[in-house]
Order: sequence, then structure tokens, then C-alpha cells
Amino acid sequence: MISATHLHAMVIHFPIALLMAGFLSEVIAVLFKKEFFKNAAFYLLLLGALGATVAFVSGSLAGEGIEDGPLKAPMELHEDAALFTLLLSIALAFFRVVIFYFKYDRTWTKWASILVFTLLAGSVSLTGYLGGQLVYKHGAGVELALPDFSNQEE
Repeated sequence: MISATHLHAMVIHFPIALLMAGFLSEVIAVLFKKEFFKNAAFYLLLLGALGATVAFVSGSLAGEGIEDGPLKAPMELHEDAALFTLLLSIALAFFRVVIFYFKYDRTWTKWASILVFTLLAGSVSLTGYLGGQLVYKHGAGVELALPDFSNQEE
């Protein structure tokens, strides 16, 4: 059976990749004035924000029940960073949808987008780092199981 911990581990890499690829596309679009990369950044951002929502919900479910103990502080740091990343990705996606819908593409909107996208890429990186620390340093979500040798013939 797939638990919330397993689900979170399966889905989390998609929004990370989508948002980071979107950021790279945004930088290329601004530097080289390529429409393809501008459009790619827009759609990668939308998909990344949607994926971040799924990742946040699955992570919240996976962390349920950890109210105290040695995992409390690192879990709260990761959760706070994840919430900031989620809200920032949704805000930027909304901003970009409004610009697209009203065809209000100005110089200031391009630079505002790249600035917020840069902040978002940093936030994604920090959230991923803190999540990695939870697993690889603190052992969160790791199930230790010894092999069952009771059915072996002697």
C-alpha cells in the first residue's frame, strides 16, 4: 500500500524539475528574446505550481503526527519553506496568467517576473535541501526492516 510518505517521495521531484526548468527558460527568454522560451517558462510555471500544490498536500499528510521529538524542528523548517514556495509559485503563476490574459506585456512585468522567478528558484532549492536533510540526516520516512529468515530450512 502506498503511504503519504511514499506518495510525497514520488511526486516531489516533478515540481522541482518543472519550476527550475521554467526559471532557466525565463532567463533564456529575457537574455535572448526568444518567444519559444517565454512560452515554455509560462507553461512550466503553471505545471510546476500545480505540482507544488500536490507535493505540499502529500508532504503535509506525510508529516502528520509529528508534533514533538527530534524531527519536529527540521520538519517545521521544511514545511514553512514548502509553504512559502507554494504560495510564491501560485502568486507568480497568477501574475503571469493576468499578464497573458490582458496582453499586458511591459518591460517592468518581464523584470518583475524574472526577479520573482529567481526568488522562487532559491526557495525551491532551500525547500529541497531541507527535505533532503529530513531524509538523509534525520531518517524521516525511512523504514528499517531486517530480512525475515524464519522460513529458511536448516
